[in-house]
Amino acid sequence: MMDIPLTITSIMRYGTTVFGDREIVTATESGVRRRRYAETGQRAARLANALRGLGVDGDQRVGTYMWNNAEHLEAYLAIPSMGAVLHTLNLRLDPAETGYVADHAGDYAVIVDGCLLPRFAEVLPHAPGIKHVIISGPESADLPGVTTHRYEDLLAGQSASFGWPDLDELSAAAMCYTSGTTGNPKGVVYSHRSAYLHSLGPCLGNAFGLSEQDKVLPVVPMFHANAWGLPYASVLAGADLIMPDRYMQPGALVKLIGDERVTVAGGVPTIWIGILAHLRAHGGDMSSLRCCVCGGSAVPHSLMAAFEAEFGVHILQAWGMTETSPLGSVASVPRGVTGEDAWQYRDTAGRLFCAVEGRLVGDEGILPSDGESVGELEVRGPWVTGSYYKDDDPGKFHDGWLRTGDVGTLDERGFVRLTDRAKDVIKSGGEWISSMQLENILMSHPDVAEAAVIGVDDDRWGERPLAAVVLKAGADISADKLREFLTGQVPRWQLPERWCFIAEVPKTSVGKFAKRRMRDAYLHGDYDIITLDRMPPSA
Repeated sequence: MMDIPLTITSIMRYGTTVFGDREIVTATESGVRRRRYAETGQRAARLANALRGLGVDGDQRVGTYMWNNAEHLEAYLAIPSMGAVLHTLNLRLDPAETGYVADHAGDYAVIVDGCLLPRFAEVLPHAPGIKHVIISGPESADLPGVTTHRYEDLLAGQSASFGWPDLDELSAAAMCYTSGTTGNPKGVVYSHRSAYLHSLGPCLGNAFGLSEQDKVLPVVPMFHANAWGLPYASVLAGADLIMPDRYMQPGALVKLIGDERVTVAGGVPTIWIGILAHLRAHGGDMSSLRCCVCGGSAVPHSLMAAFEAEFGVHILQAWGMTETSPLGSVASVPRGVTGEDAWQYRDTAGRLFCAVEGRLVGDEGILPSDGESVGELEVRGPWVTGSYYKDDDPGKFHDGWLRTGDVGTLDERGFVRLTDRAKDVIKSGGEWISSMQLENILMSHPDVAEAAVIGVDDDRWGERPLAAVVLKAGADISADKLREFLTGQVPRWQLPERWCFIAEVPKTSVGKFAKRRMRDAYLHGDYDIITLDRMPPSA
């Protein structure tokens, strides 16, 4: 058979020609702007020519500090295809951490959305290696230590064709850094081959089934694990891309979904929680949606059930991480399973993709995939990283497998049921308590907006759960009543005796519960703790 490299260049060529009439729709303050894929391909060529003129002639890292918009997609296509490396910078990190990431990666140039210039100016003192800043939008600024350029001015003087090089499919295409929940963020480098194969994943019928019939809304940021692969997969499938830019408030998203007739959308649970609250208060047209992909953290059962019952919207849970490109599993229901029985699969992290192998490991070694044995999930596959960039972390890898840090079960059908992060599991009296299970049950209470559970030191049992609860506006319920609500849904010895009510659960830069910050806040005495009568594990 022919040995044809699998590259992002081939995705770009195919999508911008065969599906040249498809659109990238970008939200603006006054409506939307539209650009066809064919024009996007030409603009990607202009961008590549411009970058070549700035000295990008090898595998230099070119960063992006941008919202989800048409220009960001042009960078997604042009930078890897010209042989350079796309590096998406996380807008939600503090400037010093962003600077560390840019410096560690060796970013040579960065494309910045103009509205983000004030914040990016704070990054530059921490990233002395950046030579060029390209400003997308009407804004302009003189930034110390770098040469600034206007994006549209650069493109205007360039040819709409480019001599795309023949690339090794194993060469670097893009990189993304972990969110750095412990220590500094770590860099994951995606190859052209891994990105191409991963782009096929969302197109599978057992996943999202993307096709040219779809209009895809990536609410998940393009700086976070390549927006779960949705931009590349959409170009490959010929689906329209609906880009929210900076307008990601629930009302703006609901309007965008209704106006553009979005069929597939992807975002973290906090996004869908906000949209659900908006729909209940103000209504909205969600009838075009056939699939809402939700991941980044465990999806509350109550959230999925509410969307289904009230608005006929199917939320599909997926699991993955930066290190897995990120799609690892999708909770599609097996053939023949219907009604209430389907929830035993929809409530899991899903079935592993055909390209991703998984196994469970415990203290005694490899555990059986029987749906009952509990251990840490390890994975391997063609879109799973084998190491971090310039960072030797052997503890994260085990005999050629990636240690995910997620604890749970794996059954013979390939379904993963996660019970906790290894660092978040609560060990009380020698037994494990799943913080995720307690959180999901609490968030199904009609008065609870959010709930996070952490383990705290206990003189008798080693650790016990502390439940931190955010009530909905106008709600008034006691810790006693919430524990009563939990009673009967978990063993009595798992019921928390420590509670607190907080204004908001702190989040990481990618929307996950920041439990390390919660543990620090507890140790510093920042929470007003309510202590109920103890219910010991022997109860």
